[in-house]
Parts: sequence; C-alpha cells; structure tokens
Amino acid sequence: MKNNYLYRILFLLLAVVLLSACGGDYTPKPRGYFRFDLPEKQYQKFDSVSFPYKFEYPVYARISKPDNESTAEPYWINVTIPAYNATIYLSYKAINNNLASLLETTYQMVSKHTIKADAIADHIIENEPNNVYGVMYELGGNTATALQFFVTDSVKNFLRGSLYFYAEPNKDSLAPLISFFKEDIEHMIETFECK
Repeated sequence: MKNNYLYRILFLLLAVVLLSACGGDYTPKPRGYFRFDLPEKQYQKFDSVSFPYKFEYPVYARISKPDNESTAEPYWINVTIPAYNATIYLSYKAINNNLASLLETTYQMVSKHTIKADAIADHIIENEPNNVYGVMYELGGNTATALQFFVTDSVKNFLRGSLYFYAEPNKDSLAPLISFFKEDIEHMIETFECK
C-alpha cells in the first residue's frame, strides 16, 4: 500500500512539472551572422616605377596581377584582402580620345547590377590638388559587388575599380565589411595620383 501511495505522489509531481513546462510563448532566435574582428587602419604605398599611377592601400591587403593575365592589360591589378575573401579589381586605361566610351562602359558595368540592387547611390569624387575626378557607386541589396568607382584626370588616365567578395551576396552579413572597405577605397582614391 505504501509503494502504491508513493507512486501516485511521484506521478502527480511529474504531471505538475510537465504541465507547467508547457506554458509560455516560444520565440525562436533570429539567425546570426559571423562576427568580424577588423584590423586597425594602416596604409602603405603602391608606387611601381612601371605604372602610370600610384596610391596608398591597406597593409592587410596585397597587390597581385589578375588571374587571367593573357586577357588583362598591362596596368591592371588586384588589391586582395585574403582574410576576408575580398578583392578590389583595378583596371587602367590610357585615354586616347575615348573618355566618353570609357565612361559609358563604366556606367554599363554598374547598370548590370540593377536586377539585384535595391538602390544605386553615386558620389562625386573631386580631388583638385591631384587633378583627379570621378564617381563612386554604392549598390544596395544582394548584389555581386557593393562598390564600384572610377577616377580620371580627364586627359590621359582612367582607372576603374570594383569591390567583390568571394561569398554569397548578403547585404546584412556583409554590411560591416562593406562599410570598412569603403573607407579603404576612399583612402585609395584620396591618395591616387597620375604620374
């Protein structure tokens, strides 16, 4: 009889615990994103004797030739940031009565992303001391490239650049990196000089 009474009390306690655990609203946690430990801003000079331009770029980046060297032109380079799977592609063209064509090509390259872009904001670049002018395009949304730009002295030199990540485009998870590298690109543009 005593065992039977003990089982009833245990069953009653277990039922109370189980029933009290079922109450309340359950809210699932939102999907998280990676945390990025971003380095301190420091820059170094790119000033190769054979190149018609120079600028400063981040110390955590490295300069390399394009992978497709057979189709790349002589002054094209990549500013690669390996720790973040990012590359800033720089393509240089000498102006030879073709500035309008170069500007149109740049505009077309930006326009290709309108399918995925939520918005495209353009910012005028004016660096009068270095005689450098251009436009930076910020592409919002899940686009393959978040930033594109061009700079020119309007006479001899034209440089176009674009930032790409080797990751699935996700504006939310890449937003801190895009903002961080935008500052680096702005510094590259501010220090850009034609020789």
